Amino acid sequence: AWKPLVEVVGTNVFVWTLDRFALNEPFSHIGVSTWKYNIQKGWEWDDDRFGINFVGHPYTGSLYFNAARSQGYNYLQSFPYAVAGSLMWEYFGENTRPSYNDLINTPVNGALVGEVFYRVSSNILDDRVSGGNRAFREIVAGLIDPVRGLNRLLEGKSFRHTRTQVYQQEPLNVTVSAGEHKINLDNKTIFGAGPTNAMINIQLDYGNPFEIRTRKPFDIFRFKTEFSFGTGRKLLDNILGYGLLFGKSTNWGKLSVLYGAFQYCDYWDNKTFELGALGFGGGLITKYPISKSIELLTNIHIAGTPLAGNSTRYGPDTSQVRDYTYNNGLEAKFETRLNIGSVVSASFSYYYYILHTFDGPPGNNYVAILR
Repeated sequence: AWKPLVEVVGTNVFVWTLDRFALNEPFSHIGVSTWKYNIQKGWEWDDDRFGINFVGHPYTGSLYFNAARSQGYNYLQSFPYAVAGSLMWEYFGENTRPSYNDLINTPVNGALVGEVFYRVSSNILDDRVSGGNRAFREIVAGLIDPVRGLNRLLEGKSFRHTRTQVYQQEPLNVTVSAGEHKINLDNKTIFGAGPTNAMINIQLDYGNPFEIRTRKPFDIFRFKTEFSFGTGRKLLDNILGYGLLFGKSTNWGKLSVLYGAFQYCDYWDNKTFELGALGFGGGLITKYPISKSIELLTNIHIAGTPLAGNSTRYGPDTSQVRDYTYNNGLEAKFETRLNIGSVVSASFSYYYYILHTFDGPPGNNYVAILR
């Protein structure tokens, strides 16, 4: 248990060193007096920028998580190391008071992101190959999961040769799409009156949800992200992910079904609104063959969101300061896709969030997103 903990400490020291000596961030000026202050004053809901809280902290949490995951620990066994890393940073890594939202966001969404990175890197790694093929796989896997890449170097696995594949690999479908995004101007209802930007969407679908087998956490997951270009500083438009925690696959006649409990992460950040959330709930994934060449795939999810951040202010980029509230509530998602052969598909998605503010101006927000 001590090896992952040493790496967690090392991760925090490395991040702090960058903040202090490369970026000279004000919060990185720490010492015994700041540690004493943090311990005595206790916890708060912080005012960090939206992207820092809902992307930066989960990414750091994925590093803590994979310090254990990449050394043979399973999903549940790796989670406490993400909690420990977050606690360590909140008390000793910065001179601001420890924050509730970071202690929740860092390990919970960090574990989801970390498991996605770990499993994708497993699909890339192959100790049976050598030469340029091997070097390419090691580099790409290391970029996706840096802590795992470091551990492979330290343990000599980067150069080990085996006769069989030693990593769990599942079907992985990667979909890349690109297009044009038209934006309304201010609050006018004239479509496309505002600026136009390019967008690229990357979606990962991991595992076969309809295979009859015993399930482990994240044997099935979907993770997709969208980048927008031409709207200023905000390049990362959204991240949506879910992973199966436990469930069962079955067949109801021609209908193939997976049902179970899922973990969710949501991140939307654009000119119109900001919304970040983590959730736990139930989901149903189905496949129905309409004909030999046409199939309909659908998934439905309902989840509780113990923590969310939300801003619906329209106008100038205010993301350098906190312009969002902290919330809890519910979310529902419906996604369906019609595949026609292997050439054409049409998709429809609808997301709905009910968010109650517990820190910030009181009230409720109801957010609906149609794609």
